[in-house]
Amino acid sequence: MNRGNRLWNVPNVISLSRVALAVAFVLVSATPMRITLICAAALTDFLDGLVARLANQRSVVGALLDPIADRLFVLAAISAYLFGGLLGTGQFFIFISRDIATAIGFIVARIIPWLRPVTFRARLLGKAVTVLQLVTLITVLVKPNATDGLIIAIGVVSAMSIFDYTLALWRARVR
Repeated sequence: MNRGNRLWNVPNVISLSRVALAVAFVLVSATPMRITLICAAALTDFLDGLVARLANQRSVVGALLDPIADRLFVLAAISAYLFGGLLGTGQFFIFISRDIATAIGFIVARIIPWLRPVTFRARLLGKAVTVLQLVTLITVLVKPNATDGLIIAIGVVSAMSIFDYTLALWRARVR
């Protein structure tokens, strides 16, 4: 990994584009446009990592920026749904349960000295939650009756992901 902290490389710009997509999502209400923005966010999430690996432009900044941009997009979208009456408060919190837990875990890991050296990496269950979240964001718009089942799936896979991240953090700790 390029340990540089350069913000302005192609993968990081792709990640940052999700922030602009999040703002656009809140500003528009037309279903086709929102679906397009969700698909664009999913595409940029895939592309930033791919470009970083292929161009050997992985960086500490990029490793932090990518998940933050993901979380901002999802938070903006589900907040728009909550305020628009498309999601309930309980659904909102289930939707972001993994994101809240990983944010708390990251902060705790930076506070506890023997966890500070641990490198956070994307995990398969975390990626599965992200995919479920993106699918659910589209489903809310095109087939709202199927939303409840997907929210339950997000909750279950989120719980599994939280356990998986916690276990990985525990195993990677410096003793």
